[in-house]
Amino acid sequence: MATLPEIAALLGEPRFNWTDPTPWLALEQELGTAFPADFREIVDAYGSVMVNNQLYLNHPAPHLLHNLGKDIRLDLDLWREEDMVEYLPSPVGGNPGELLPVASAKTGEAIFLRVPDEPDGPWRTVVQEFDSPAWTLYEMTFGEWLLAYLKGSDVTLCSRNWAPDGPYYEFLP
Repeated sequence: MATLPEIAALLGEPRFNWTDPTPWLALEQELGTAFPADFREIVDAYGSVMVNNQLYLNHPAPHLLHNLGKDIRLDLDLWREEDMVEYLPSPVGGNPGELLPVASAKTGEAIFLRVPDEPDGPWRTVVQEFDSPAWTLYEMTFGEWLLAYLKGSDVTLCSRNWAPDGPYYEFLP
């Protein structure tokens, strides 16, 4: 499993370093599922950022303009629309087997976490290419997927084009 130190070694040291679990607990209660630990750890460390001028990650702290909870609510509404359902392998939401929208890309991709079928089952990452009905399930946790992305592996998003000098992040305004 990918660790925050491995990600920080490629992306740069985190500077947000959030420690209050309150916004996570409120969002998890609303959605009916707890986020995987690796996702929370990464987002708590970095906050709301753009990675490689391509990938948007947001934190649930309510004072932030780019807020994970707000984005998830909007994305759930979008992906539940009748004409959007066919673009994903399963419904969106926080129930077992459903997809939880957690990130997006400037290049049109949506990144989802697949809620495990069993409480102790593994979380997986799904990337949907918004301009087509194509999606890919990655047998990776979010941290593993992000690490692969930062290393330039083909995980639907390709960082080489957006970060030719190496991975980096910047805070969202």
